[in-house]
Amino acid sequence: MKKKWLNVVRLSALVGVGLLTSCSEDAMQVAGSSEESITLKEATEDAEINEVSDASSDIIEEVYVLQEYPETKSSEADQFLPSCTTVTREFDNATKTVTIDFGEGCTLRNGNVLGGKIVFVYDVDREAASVQLAFEYQDFSFNGNVVSGGGTILRERENANGNPQSTKTVDITVTWPDGTFAQRKGQRVREMIEGQGTSAWGDNVFSITGDWSFTRKNGVEITVSIQEALRRELACRFIVSGVIMFTRGESTALLDYGDGNCDDKATLTRNGGEPNEIHLRG
Repeated sequence: MKKKWLNVVRLSALVGVGLLTSCSEDAMQVAGSSEESITLKEATEDAEINEVSDASSDIIEEVYVLQEYPETKSSEADQFLPSCTTVTREFDNATKTVTIDFGEGCTLRNGNVLGGKIVFVYDVDREAASVQLAFEYQDFSFNGNVVSGGGTILRERENANGNPQSTKTVDITVTWPDGTFAQRKGQRVREMIEGQGTSAWGDNVFSITGDWSFTRKNGVEITVSIQEALRRELACRFIVSGVIMFTRGESTALLDYGDGNCDDKATLTRNGGEPNEIHLRG
């Protein structure tokens, strides 16, 4: 990891799911039109990027804790990453560079398949109230989709509620096997609301808020905001509840992840119309 890259990330702070399927799709959208309804495909693509972003946060922060506070993990079963993952670290004075290598393909405990590397850098200070992790994807893939870019994660020991909290700022691009791609820039705040103080990863639960922009290959940009906090349970591959709003011009859509059950169901309601049930493919 070159120091130049680290400095660039620190100075710029890189602006800042389950996957959705449906048996039907909207009519083709006219590029640049602000009048077209948000399509199921657009909601699908954004939800896929959600999963990439959230899963990356899970991994980076779990590895950070394992590096700096190994005493909190009493056994290998308490660790989120399986044995097919290799973690290496380098020191440069008080700076640590950590590389998480998934090789050609590694299946996580929640079923997601990852390849390539995530590299993150931070200044070591176990007594600090917060720490910033600057991360970058290198030849990285998530469930067969190519992911590039990076961002920062500001970890705080305690927020106003007394819970650990992370603010993640990203500028990432996801490219699907058919060549379609989309870029996300924005910020998500993730509060750990359950699982503090235990060594097991499976009881970790997070509440997520934030907003971002989502730009598709054809240049059409959609703004996205979390209307009701998303609930992410590390033991489940799907977001289990919460509501996201998509906006493009006068067109809006609400994606509702459900009532808290760990299942593959969600609904998309466009422009105040009838909800469409969709299924998540985490």
